[in-house]
Amino acid sequence: MKENDNTAVLLIHCPDKPGILAAVTEFINQHKGNILYLDQYVNREEKVFFMRVEWELTTFQIPKDKIEEYFQTLLAIRFNMIFRLYFADTKPRMALFVSKMSHCLYDILARYAAGEWRVDIPIIISNHPDMEPVAKRFGIEFHYIPINKENKAEQEALQLKLLKKNKITFCVLARYMQILSSDFIENFPNRIINIHHSFLPAFAGAKPYHAAHERGVKVIGATSHYVTTDLDAGPIIEQDVTHISHKDTVDELVKKGRDLEKIVLSRAVEKHIDRKILAYKNRTIVFQ
Repeated sequence: MKENDNTAVLLIHCPDKPGILAAVTEFINQHKGNILYLDQYVNREEKVFFMRVEWELTTFQIPKDKIEEYFQTLLAIRFNMIFRLYFADTKPRMALFVSKMSHCLYDILARYAAGEWRVDIPIIISNHPDMEPVAKRFGIEFHYIPINKENKAEQEALQLKLLKKNKITFCVLARYMQILSSDFIENFPNRIINIHHSFLPAFAGAKPYHAAHERGVKVIGATSHYVTTDLDAGPIIEQDVTHISHKDTVDELVKKGRDLEKIVLSRAVEKHIDRKILAYKNRTIVFQ
C-alpha cells in the first residue's frame, strides 16, 4: 500500500501545564484533521512537555501555507511553545560526507536505492577521490574537496556553497574523517549526523580496535549523534553494542565494529528523515 504523503507533523516542546494535549488534538479535530500518530513525554525534573503528532491533510480545513500561522496564534503563544511543522510530501535533502571507508556509505545508498527512505541525495562530498566510482554507480553527483590546515576555511566555504545550491536540509558524516569548524556547524544546527565507535571502556587514537583487543574488552559499540562544536559530545540519537570474546581477532573486531556503525548510523538517519527526533539542550527525545 502506498504510504500517505498528504500528512503534516508537529514537533513541540514547552513548559508542562494542564491542557496542552487536549488543546493540540482539539486544534486538529476542530479543523477536520485525522490524527494518525501521537506520542508525548514529560520531563518531570525540568517540567517540560514534548510531543509529536501527525495527521492527514486530505480534509483539513486550514490551507497548508497557513497552518503554521494559525498554530502560532491559537496555541503556541498561549502555551509558550517552540514547534516545528513538516509536511510528508516535502522530502528532506541529504548530503553525504565520506573519506576512504565505504561501509556506512554503501549501507545508506543501498537503502536509498531500495526506496526505504523518503529522501533525496543530490550530492556526495569527500576529501579523497576514492568513493567517486561508488557515487557514479548510484548516479549521484560527487565532489572531491581536499582539505588541509591551510585551506580549511576556503574549502568549507566551497562545501557550504554546494549545500546551499543543492538546497540541502541535513548532512550525514558517513565516516568523514575531518573535524568540522564551528562556522560550518552553525549553518546546520542539529542537522549534521555523525557516527563513531564507542568502546566500553573507551579507546582513543588511530587504532582503537587494536587497543581494545589488547585490553580484552567484552563489548564494543557505536554511537550516532548530532554534531556540535563540542567534539563527539552532541545530542545522542542512536546507540548499540555487540558482545565480543577472547576468540575475536583484531580483524573480526573491526568487521563487527563496522557492521554496528553502519546499522546505528542508518537508524539515526531514518529517525531524522521521519521527523521523529526532537533535540532539547544536549539531549534528544526520540519518538517511536
